[in-house]
Amino acid sequence: MGFLDNAKDAAEATGRKIGETVEDAKDRIGDKVDEAKADAKVKQAEADVKKAEAERDTTEAKNDYKEQLRD
Repeated sequence: MGFLDNAKDAAEATGRKIGETVEDAKDRIGDKVDEAKADAKVKQAEADVKKAEAERDTTEAKNDYKEQLRD
């Protein structure tokens, strides 16, 4: 009976270890997905800033030109 109990305990421990490994892998994948989403948001924000800066520069140039025409 001792051998069967030992085998059963070993199988349960192995099952728990496999479950933990799967959960860890799932968590790591989720972390990488979160990082990728955050990176995408940063890149979008950077693009939005560049667009806003370009619009500002265009407006300034237009206003400067209009001011020159008034003089």
